[in-house]
Amino acid sequence: MTLTMVLAFWVVAVVAPAWSQEATPPPPSSEGGNASSAGIGVLSGLSTLLYLPVKTAFAIGGGVVGGLAYVFSGGNEHAAKSIWTTSMYGTYVITPEHLRGDKPIRFLGVADTGDASTQATTPAMDSAPAVEPVR
Repeated sequence: MTLTMVLAFWVVAVVAPAWSQEATPPPPSSEGGNASSAGIGVLSGLSTLLYLPVKTAFAIGGGVVGGLAYVFSGGNEHAAKSIWTTSMYGTYVITPEHLRGDKPIRFLGVADTGDASTQATTPAMDSAPAVEPVR
């Protein structure tokens, strides 16, 4: 019951203001009207109401499992981060761009490939597997 109340408060306090802010103006519609834009906006809001609780629960579970992996692996941060990245990153809010197919919906997070430590130790071959440095 408490989790439901916290989640409901979070949706009202955090997600609703985020929906009202746009970083860039929307591209002009080729259909010439606002009815489709309003419809896809409503659909994205309803989709988010269904999707967000599932994604949030998955992220919380991944946080717990990642913490357990860290403890039971003897402090292996790489093992914990691989779980945390996969579960906590990704799409939380479905936008009209997602529904139009302009942006992918990523339930699972993708690891950042721009990490300087892996670039320095990994050979520049495409087919070579990533090798963890010896510590």
